[in-house]
Amino acid sequence: MSSPADLDTFTIELPSWAFGNAGTRFKVFATPGVPRDPYEKISDAAQVHRYTGLAPRVSLHIPWDLVDDYDALARHAADEGVSIGAINSNLFQDDDYRLGSLANPSKAVRDKAIAHHAACVDVMRATGSTDLKLWLPDGTNYPGQDSIRARQDRLADSLQQVYALLDPGHRLLIEYKLFEPSFYTMDIPDWGTALTHCLALGDQANVVLDTGHHAPSTNIEFIVAMLLRAGRLGAFDFNSRFYADDDLMVGAADPFQLFRILNEIVEQDAHLPASGVNFMLDQCHNIEPKIQGQIRSVLNVEEALAKALLVDRAALTAAQQEGDVLGAHAVVMDAYNTDVRRSLADRREDKGLERDPVAAFRASGYLDRVSAERVGGLQASWGA
Repeated sequence: MSSPADLDTFTIELPSWAFGNAGTRFKVFATPGVPRDPYEKISDAAQVHRYTGLAPRVSLHIPWDLVDDYDALARHAADEGVSIGAINSNLFQDDDYRLGSLANPSKAVRDKAIAHHAACVDVMRATGSTDLKLWLPDGTNYPGQDSIRARQDRLADSLQQVYALLDPGHRLLIEYKLFEPSFYTMDIPDWGTALTHCLALGDQANVVLDTGHHAPSTNIEFIVAMLLRAGRLGAFDFNSRFYADDDLMVGAADPFQLFRILNEIVEQDAHLPASGVNFMLDQCHNIEPKIQGQIRSVLNVEEALAKALLVDRAALTAAQQEGDVLGAHAVVMDAYNTDVRRSLADRREDKGLERDPVAAFRASGYLDRVSAERVGGLQASWGA
C-alpha cells in the first residue's frame, strides 16, 4: 500500500546534456558558466541533488561525455555526492547515419552503429552503470525511399547483436518517438514497436517512455499501464511538449497530465525502487537557467507524485466497483487539488535541506563562481 513515506525512496536521474548549451533545432544560446567537460556537468548536476535530495544519479551521453579515465569520473561523481546512471548512445550526429544507423541499408554503417554500442557497454563496465539506453532516430522521409519491412528486419538483427553485448545484470532500454528526425516513417515510432523488439530480444530489454514522444492527446497513462502490465517499462523520461517534442520542463505544459501519469504509476507501485523503473529527466534548457531549470523540474515531479500518493485507493476502488463514476473521479480530483507545497517544504526542512531549493541555489553564489571560472574551452553538448 502506497503512502506519503514513499517519497523517501523515490529518485530522479538527471541528464548530463541538460547542463550544456543545448535545447533547440534552431539557435543554441550560450550561457555563462556552462560546463566545458563531463566533470563540470556532473558538478552542476550535483547542485540539483544538493538542494532537492532527489537526484542522486547522472546519465551520460556518448560521445558527448567521453573521457580518458572513467574511474576518475566515477570518483569525481562520488566526491560530489552523486553516481553515474544510464549510458546513452548517439546515433544521430555522424554523417554516415544520413539514411539510418541500426536500420541503414549498408551493412558497414550498421556494423559501425553496433560497434558504437560496444564502446558504450565498455563505459558501463567502467562506471558501474547497468542501463544502456538506445533512442533510434532512424526512419524515412519519402514513400518508396526504403522498404519498411526490410528496415525492421535489419533493425531486429542489429538489436540482437547489441543485446548480445550486455553483461548479466545489464539492461537494454529502447526508446520510441512518433516523428523526427524522419517524417514519413520512424523505425521505432511507438510503444508497440518498441515492445515487440524487446519481447524478441529477451528479459534484459525494456521500453523507455518519453512523455514528449507522442501524438497530441495521446493517453500516456494508458501506455504506462500496459507496459507495466507486461513488465516491460524499464525507464521513464520526464519532459513537456506543446506542439512537438521540445524537451521542455516537465509539468510546464500540462501539470494535470503529469499527475495522471504518476497516479497510474503509484497505483501499480512502480514508483518504488523494487519496480526497476528508472525515472529520469530528458530536457534541454536553452533560454532558462540550466541548473535552476533542473531543480524546478525535479520539484514538479515531486509535487505531482506527492499528490498521487494522496489518492484514497480504498475509496477509489470502492467507487469503481460500485459504478460510481463521479465518486471515483472526485477521489482522484481531491488529491490533485490538494496543495502539497508546504508539506514538501516541511519534509525538506526535516531532512536538513532548504525549504525553497531554487531560492537557496540562487543565493549560494555557485553560478557566479563558475561563470567567472569557466572561461574558454569547448562547451560539450548538443549544438555546441
